[in-house]
Amino acid sequence: MTLLSQRREVGEFKKRYKWMALVVLLIFGVLGVRAVLLQIVDHEHYAAIARENITKTIVLPATRGIIRDTTGRLIASNEPVYNVYVTPQLIRPETDLDRISELMALDEEQRSSFEERLQKVPPSRRTHQIEMFSGIAREQLAALETHARELPGVDVVAVPMRTYAYGSLGAHAVGYLNEVSAEDLERLAEQGYVAGDRVGRTGLESAWESYLRGRRGYRRVLVDARGSLAEDLETEVGGDQPMRRDPVPGRDISLTLDMELMRTIERAFRGHPSGAAVVVDVRTGRVRALYSKPAYDLNELSGRLTDSRYAELEDNPFRPLIDKTLYESYFPGSTFKPMAAIAALQDSVVDPSARVNCPGFLQIGRDRKRCSTAHGDVDMRRAIVQSCNVYFWTTAMAVGLERLNRFGHDFGFGQRTGIGINSEASGFLPSRAWYTEHFGRFRVGYTLDAAIGQGNTRTTLLQLAMAYAAIANGGTIFVPQLVERVSSPDGEVIEEFGPRVRRRVSVDRQHLAYVVDGLYGVVNDPSGTAYDARIAGGVPVAGKTGTAQVARRAPRPGEDPNRAWYFNRDHAWFAGFAPAGAPQVAIVVLVEHGGGGGRYAAPVAMQILQEYLSAQEGTSATTGTGPVLARTGGQ
Repeated sequence: MTLLSQRREVGEFKKRYKWMALVVLLIFGVLGVRAVLLQIVDHEHYAAIARENITKTIVLPATRGIIRDTTGRLIASNEPVYNVYVTPQLIRPETDLDRISELMALDEEQRSSFEERLQKVPPSRRTHQIEMFSGIAREQLAALETHARELPGVDVVAVPMRTYAYGSLGAHAVGYLNEVSAEDLERLAEQGYVAGDRVGRTGLESAWESYLRGRRGYRRVLVDARGSLAEDLETEVGGDQPMRRDPVPGRDISLTLDMELMRTIERAFRGHPSGAAVVVDVRTGRVRALYSKPAYDLNELSGRLTDSRYAELEDNPFRPLIDKTLYESYFPGSTFKPMAAIAALQDSVVDPSARVNCPGFLQIGRDRKRCSTAHGDVDMRRAIVQSCNVYFWTTAMAVGLERLNRFGHDFGFGQRTGIGINSEASGFLPSRAWYTEHFGRFRVGYTLDAAIGQGNTRTTLLQLAMAYAAIANGGTIFVPQLVERVSSPDGEVIEEFGPRVRRRVSVDRQHLAYVVDGLYGVVNDPSGTAYDARIAGGVPVAGKTGTAQVARRAPRPGEDPNRAWYFNRDHAWFAGFAPAGAPQVAIVVLVEHGGGGGRYAAPVAMQILQEYLSAQEGTSATTGTGPVLARTGGQ
């Protein structure tokens, strides 16, 4: 029995041995396959991970492109500020947090905020540099640099900060930057934006972001397990990724704006709390000035704006956050009358020499529409010079709303100009169908209101400026141009932009010349509405005043009666061009709630034109003594 038992045990052992051997072989086989995968098949993948474990990537920020005006003056440039970047994985909470707080002299609230931000960094980004402090003080910079070897997880990087030489001047057109949001990162992730980057928010900074931005670089350094520089290691660790990629600076852009002209406008607007002005070159469509008052300091909005200051800007009744040249639209008032005159002349609806009697009002049924004064017998030119409403009401009944709108559209009203920045309003030219839909039926009074730029007709300052430029140059509507060229940082011109014609208005030159003669009389005829604002012996100007009514409102509870009175005043307009004999620039000035256009807007426009054109070389040779239609474009 014992022998049989032993034999059975030996047989059982042999069976088990075979299975054990098979299991061992399988285990070693799996290990062998895994070793092949690790060392041969996946070698590059794990080698890259190993390299990451001994390297640290330092971001090298790109310098944003510079913005200059048409004469080369710096508008937006960059100056170095110092930001603190932290690699969370290399921070020892028990010691490093206290040391950083001590060196940077952080108060309890700042330290808590810093610690909270560190804790919120997701695991996938804890090996990355995260911006924690921006624009640190010199004392903080000196302390961190002195003790840099004690804190290998902390890096101080010099970052170019956007600065604006003219502060609030031209703020809406130039635009500003601020930090990307979570929504921005989702939208712009493929373009290489990361948390902490700044992006153009408004104006040219936003519209030309892809040109101005540039591309960041990096520098990869070798470190030990603690994150300290390991100077005894080789400077190359193999692999396809280079140890350094230099940043690529953004491209510079040169604008059509003239910042000295903008300063002139700023001086001319002293004493007026709110308004706007546009100046364009009638021969090219280049925009020389976009001025909106009040505005905001671009340096303040580009990362230095406090919540209290933003609330102050929002609560300001003069709306500094609104671009009054493009975004806001207004009733054009009498500055729209030349459109009615052109429509009547081109379609031979009225005889311009025929006289209409103005007793100071026009009776329409039970409605009496009042003129500014009793002008007596006036023809079309005299009606333009003296801004006679009765004449243009009478003309409007013959012209009709459809014809008036057709010529308005031809001159660019009721449609965006295509300037390409900010949220540009399209203005509005109401049609018969629109009135029927909104008011139940169409009345003749709607046409009369449209002819004098009231009712529901609305325009932007830029639309009005481009229309007057077309009157001055013979009928060419340009696309307004803000950027002249794009250059590399070393000054090489990469791209240059010439004038772009939008359309040529089908209006006979003699009809435009007739209207121009009337506009010349507005300023230079003793009976003209802007005669008192002219500068004797200066550059001759042609143009049209306007006084646009505003919606009246009752004083709000607790509101200063003087403020309520102010906001119920009419808007003051002046639109024109100069020199009258050979036009160079068109100008539109709006003084919000200024009152009469001849008294308040025209003097501002005259001061701007006289100072600007007197400073231009050769102006005296082209001023002329009377209205001569320019020979640029047209039919």
